[in-house]
Amino acid sequence: MTDSTESKEKGYNVSGSDLLKKVKEIVHQGNVRHILIKNESGKTLIELPLTMGILGVALIPAYAAVGAIAALAVKCSIEVKTTKAPDDK
Repeated sequence: MTDSTESKEKGYNVSGSDLLKKVKEIVHQGNVRHILIKNESGKTLIELPLTMGILGVALIPAYAAVGAIAALAVKCSIEVKTTKAPDDK
């Protein structure tokens, strides 16, 4: 069985104070499958696997964890894996 969607990756560099805001913005785009948050030395701090049917209430613990990381981190990078249809460019 072949998957009809492809994966696309994006990266963002944000300060700790803007981390939660940017993660919420990314999640609301709707086609996000996976979010990795790394510190400035490249170490992964948290991985957030997201599913298509996830509800806003289910994200509250993830947002709390991201908020805790934001309070401790000065600079972070966010790697986002999204889904796209084969005809998207």
